[in-house]
This record gives sequence, structure tokens and C-alpha cells, in this order.
Amino acid sequence: MGLETQAAFRDAVDAYLDHLRFERGASEHTLAAYGNDLAGAAAFFTALGLGSWEALSPESLHRYQASLAPPTSPATLRRRVSALRGLLRYLKRRGLGPAAELPSAAGARTPRRLPKALPYDRLAALLDAPDVGQPTGLRDRAFMEAVYGAGLRVSEACGLMVSGLTLDSAALRVTGKRGKTRWVPLPVETLAWLERYLAEGRPHLLRRPLDAVFLNGRGGPLSRSMAYRIMETHARAAGFTEPVGPHVLRHTYAVHLLKGGADLRAVQELLGHASIATTQVYTELDLDEVRRKYLAAHPRP
Repeated sequence: MGLETQAAFRDAVDAYLDHLRFERGASEHTLAAYGNDLAGAAAFFTALGLGSWEALSPESLHRYQASLAPPTSPATLRRRVSALRGLLRYLKRRGLGPAAELPSAAGARTPRRLPKALPYDRLAALLDAPDVGQPTGLRDRAFMEAVYGAGLRVSEACGLMVSGLTLDSAALRVTGKRGKTRWVPLPVETLAWLERYLAEGRPHLLRRPLDAVFLNGRGGPLSRSMAYRIMETHARAAGFTEPVGPHVLRHTYAVHLLKGGADLRAVQELLGHASIATTQVYTELDLDEVRRKYLAAHPRP
């Protein structure tokens, strides 16, 4: 089993990833993860002496799934199985898939974890942490304000383009997962920080013509990884002992809206969730808070 075998596995994966990219609108993050997962699966089956995806048998699929036992996390296991299931379904629809039954991720459910949400005083401390007298500090404040004020995913915030801004209407046009767009109204304070950054901070960071709203210190577009580092830096400066990433600001946005009386369906639209069930998890945060306060105050254990 040599280069021809590797090419047989790789060509099918490349075709599947192209299908996900151009027909399903999958994100580059998803494509990279699935590409790595399927490359690992191909290496596993090659080591078993198999020459193509069509040659997979129920036994080989079972052995692959068994290889994903701990210390592989449940979340990673489910993603790897999902990637393989998707590929095999894709091949089967084209008459190229194996006769073997597709593997299942049953029993590998990710433990449900309620998202964190910051109380107002800790949120204010975090937002106030950057030195807004510096261009990068202005950028950081505007970035955090955008994520919290519009409930953005980190990829959505990093992907904002100046040409797509319509700040005169106090709203953001956001391109989310699978290329879906939504309009999100901006609070007055968020709008003010974005306008100040665009006028006073971004021009000092810009090194060449570039449409990205948020720039790094070299004038390039702000990356996801740098956005996380920025948040970690300011969280430490604000006295946080636990990790705080952009997703915490998005969760906080959702919880604060619901606590303020916003309709669940409206919050679903603002967050860009495809399913109401995804948004519904935020309603459990209030119940959890009530339960803790009740148990702490109740005279009986």
C-alpha cells in the first residue's frame, strides 16, 4: 500500500471538502477540522491494509471507532465520527461508498455545559481594561464592545469589513455560519466605540489598503487566535482568575437580553441560531441562578 492508496483516500476527501465548502457553505474552521479528522481515519484504514474508502467493512469501522476511546474527549470523538459519517454518506450517494453500515456516535455525547455569563460589574471591568489612549487599546475596546453589543461569534467579529458597515443606521450586517446574513441593532455605547476606533485607532494600524475592520499591530486582519489572546490579557488586567474568551461576551449578551425581557425567538434571530433549541439553553441560566440563591438562603439543607 503506497502512494496510490494514499491518493485514493485523499482524492475522495478533497472532493467531499469541496462539496462542504461550495455546496454546504461550511466554514474554513470546520473544513480544517474535518480535513484533519479524515486524514487520521485514512491513515488508520491504510494501516489495516485497506486501499480505499469503498473497501471499509463493518469490522474496520468498528475498530476505527474503538480507537477513539479515552483520552479522546467525547466532543472530539463525536466530531471525528461525524466527519467520517458525512464522507461515507457523500460517497454512497455517488455509488462509491462501502457496503458497510455507517458508524454511530451513540454513547459519546458531549456533557451539556451551560455557558458562562458575566454580571454587569465584571462586564464593565473587562470592557474598561484596555488603554484607549493607544490605537491597539481602542481596537480592543471596540472589538469587545462589538462582540458584546451585537452578540457576535469571534469569527463574525474578525470578519467584519469596513465596506459592509452601515453605522449610520445603528446596525451591523453580519455574515454568520454557512454564509447566512442577519441584521443586528447596535446599542448607543457600542456604536460610539466603533466610530471612535474607526476615526482614531484604525488609521494608525493600517499599513496597506485593507477592508477588515479590526487590524493587528502589523496592519493585517485580526485573527481568531489573537482575539482570544487580547481577551485573556484584558481579563487578567481586570482581575479575572478564570479564562474569558469572546464567546463569554456573546453568552453574556444573550443572557442580558433575556433577563431584560427579550423574546426567545428574537434572541435566536439576533444570535443567528438555526434552531430555537440552541438559544433555549440560555433560559436555563436564570433557573440555575435562582436555584443557587434558593439553596443558599433556605434554612433547611
